[in-house]
Amino acid sequence: MSAPRLSRRSPAIALQTPEGLLSAIHAKGSYLCVGLDPDPAKIPAAFGAGVEGMEAFCLAMVQATQHVAVAYKPNLAFFEQYGAAGWAALERVVEQIPSDVLVIADAKRGDIGNTATRYARAMFEGLGADAVTVVPYMGRDSIEPFTAFEGRWTILLALTSNPGAEDFEFHGDRPLYREVLRKSQTFQGAQRLMFVVGATRPAMLKQVREEAPHAFLLVPGVGAQGGTVEDVAQFGMNDHCGLLVNSSRGILYAAGPDATQEESQAAAANVAEDLAAQMRATLEAKGLV
Repeated sequence: MSAPRLSRRSPAIALQTPEGLLSAIHAKGSYLCVGLDPDPAKIPAAFGAGVEGMEAFCLAMVQATQHVAVAYKPNLAFFEQYGAAGWAALERVVEQIPSDVLVIADAKRGDIGNTATRYARAMFEGLGADAVTVVPYMGRDSIEPFTAFEGRWTILLALTSNPGAEDFEFHGDRPLYREVLRKSQTFQGAQRLMFVVGATRPAMLKQVREEAPHAFLLVPGVGAQGGTVEDVAQFGMNDHCGLLVNSSRGILYAAGPDATQEESQAAAANVAEDLAAQMRATLEAKGLV
């Protein structure tokens, strides 16, 4: 009889608390999260095609950026589109990511009860992720099965950067996103929560910090989507940094589709190092490095 898969990757034990994350950020002078969104239409042909090309590309990007990254965020959809072969490639990629950085499974799961628990086990135990993104709109019983896992982070969508966020997240005299932030911090295991807040809404980070002054925020949208490190730090940084800023396309595809593997890695490293230098400047201004 087969049993649920257990990843061979050791969890990032040192990064399971805000203090541990700050230590990692201090060590690298960076709070960079590299998004692994391997779009087959954009991966340079030099890496090959299909699942094999996707896997080789992701591993090359990890190798090129791990000296400045404190987290990697594989977007599961890009792997799941290939079925079982794509999921197996994702498992291999995750197992090659060292345990001194976070692996964030960008899965955006959302369900209740035993289903949510199985989702959590699949991400944390089967895949070996240290964190997972979760949709909060089914409430407490869709979140607590994730936060029940000690030593793992649950990252709730709060204030996203997409245009459609206006459809729901800002509704109500007290906007829904503020209710998500406030209410979720009363849940069991709330000390293991982070929140997604889009970089293209930097001024609203001040309101986010009013609701969640101490939480870590995962901030996508820097680079290709137009957000800047300086704006995010100005409005979102707290006394223990409290930020993981994600960049995906701006790093991964910096060299263009016709680049060699070596050119792709060099260009990715250059962009990641530039972002990390900007982050170091904001950390220095805050007295955190």
